[in-house]
Formats: sequence, C-alpha cells, structure tokens
Amino acid sequence: MKVVIILPTYNEKDNIERLIPILEQDIFPKIKNHDMSILVADDNSPDGTGTVVKRFMKKWDNIALSSGEKQGLGAALVRGMTYAMKNLNADILFGMDADFFHDPKKIPIFLEKIEQGHDMAIGTRYSNGGSIPANWGLHRKVFSIVGNLLVRTILMRFRIHDWTGGFRAIKKEVFLKERNEMISFKGYTFQVAFLHKAVRDGFRVAEVPFAAHDRTLGRSKIAPLEYITNLLKYVITARFHEVLHSSFLKYAITGLVGYAINAITLEVLFKNGMHPSAAGAIGGELAIIWNFSMNNFWSFKKHRITKPLKFLLKFPQFNLVALGSLVMISAVLGIGTHYYGESSRQILLIFAIIFFVIPYSYTMYNVFIWKRWRVSFLAKLQEKVG
Repeated sequence: MKVVIILPTYNEKDNIERLIPILEQDIFPKIKNHDMSILVADDNSPDGTGTVVKRFMKKWDNIALSSGEKQGLGAALVRGMTYAMKNLNADILFGMDADFFHDPKKIPIFLEKIEQGHDMAIGTRYSNGGSIPANWGLHRKVFSIVGNLLVRTILMRFRIHDWTGGFRAIKKEVFLKERNEMISFKGYTFQVAFLHKAVRDGFRVAEVPFAAHDRTLGRSKIAPLEYITNLLKYVITARFHEVLHSSFLKYAITGLVGYAINAITLEVLFKNGMHPSAAGAIGGELAIIWNFSMNNFWSFKKHRITKPLKFLLKFPQFNLVALGSLVMISAVLGIGTHYYGESSRQILLIFAIIFFVIPYSYTMYNVFIWKRWRVSFLAKLQEKVG
C-alpha cells in the first residue's frame, strides 16, 4: 500500500532538517511491504521550513510539499490528507508531529496494525507501557492525564486511552467518510473529533503504546485556554447529541410506555381477582407486543426488520427472549408479595424492571434480535459454522 507520512508544520525548520533524513535513511528501508512517502503540510512558515523541504525534494523523489494559509492544525491536516490522496495516491494517511514528540521508530508497528485489519492505529501515552515526557512539570502531567480521562468519561468511550494525540495511521476510507464533517475543525480539537466520529461509525481502532518526548527545538503551538474551551465544548455537545439520538434513550421511552401498559394491566386484573404474578405476566405480554413493534420501527430503526415473513418469525424469538423478563417479573412479584404483602406489587414491579429487565432485555435485543452488537465468541462460532 502507498503510505504517506504527513507532517503538519509551522516554523519547524530545525526539526524538519533532522526528521526527514531519519525517516528516509533509518525508518523507510526497514519497511518492505509498503511504498513510503513524506508530505509536509506547511502553513507558509516564515522561518524557511518550506525551503528546507524543497531542498530535500531534490535529493529524494518521495517527498512533497503542500503549502497554505495558517488556519490551525486541523485545517493543515485536512489539506494535507486531501493532497496525499489526490496527488500521491495514498492508501494510508500517517499523521505525526515534526518535533520528535512522536517516536518515528514506532511507524512499522502502526502499519502492522493496519495489515492486521484495523482501520486506524493510534499512538497511546496512557496504556500498555506508553508514557508522557518525564521532564514535564507536575501541572502539565496532571493536565494531560486528567484531560484525556475527562474526554473518555464524557464520551463514555473507555476502551481508547489517548484521544488527544496526533500519532495516527488512517486508512483513506476513514478519512473519506469523515472529511466533510471535519472541515469545520481548524484547531487541535480536530484530533478528538476525528477519532470520535471514526469510532461512532464503527471503524476498527488499534492502539500503539509509545514514549512521548518533549520538543528540544522550536516552540509549542497550543494555546491552552482556547484548546480546553473548544475541547470541552465539543465533547459535551457531542455526548449530548449522542444521548438525545441514542437507541438506548428510544428504548427507554418505549420501555416506559411498556411499563405503563404492564402496570395498568396488573391493576385491572388484580382488582378483578387475579393473582399478582399471573396479572403481571399477562401485562408483560401486552408490553412485549408494544415493545417489539416500537423497538423495531423506532429504537433500532437502522436495523429494523422490514420483510413481513421475517417480522413474523422474529416475534416468537423476541417473545422467547422476553420470557426471561416475564420470569424475572413474576418471580419478584411472587416472592416479594409473599414477604411484603400485595400492596407492594407496584414497587416490586418497578424494582424488577430497573434492576433485572432493563439490563437483560437491552443486551439480548442488541445481540440476538437486531444484532447491533457483535460478541466475540458468537462471531467466532458463526465463522466456524460458516
């Protein structure tokens, strides 16, 4: 595959003079399975960064330069990635800093992750041996660690440990999918936003631990206050949007109505002489019919069952899964009313739904009915069966 190392730069003349020869002479010769190139996405650096790159272009024919207005890191990366695909026929877009914060010796490991079937490989400083610079002050270490933890917590994505770094190998398909949404992200928030959207869209992401090194030449371009403000704005807004449009919220609303159906049926049948466990089971079945219909056409509409025959065949499966919920409800009502009296039936119903039915049914619906989640052992079993 054609791999293009994209180096966004602004006043990085001294670092570029060191990095490019290392890539060309020490790193690229060790990579046998890929065609390696370098693209410097320079923001018209006044220090002569572009002039240095042009000098190297005369020595190595796999180096290119994309110059543009200084609009921020995100804008430089979008410009560079677009140039790499259109002009250099890139299959893999490899972003890294030019100031040696990212260890170039790790590049082959990133490419191995892509070869193994991942869509993205990202560097991590916070797991499996990765580390932040030892010479950073305590306040900077705390800021970095807490910042990443905050992003993970707000977005509720804990599997990925390093959200803010720019050491990444990205298949061109990922960039093509996300490009239109990323044009508006000019600054450093680009890194978090791009990764979040890629994860949201189901792309496979691998992590590569690395030890970060603080720059020894030049100055950092990050404006801390602006960066923090924009980052918090993005993650809070993105999470709110996800919750507002999440299948779980729709599932919860559907279930709330289903609970009302169950509760009303329980009361009506109980007052007409039926035992609470039996009344709860009948109310539960009516709620099941409602839940199946609404979840199919609303909560999980992207995976909805549209063919009439398949819909009819799925309903018994849904009932079979829901049978577990009915057993839970009946058991809680039966045992609970025995010890606490029949007046506790509604409280017991709420208890059963919250602590047993909701986690059980949401998991089973996603795995077996609408199959939104892939469970590793089930996927392997399906592969063996064929």
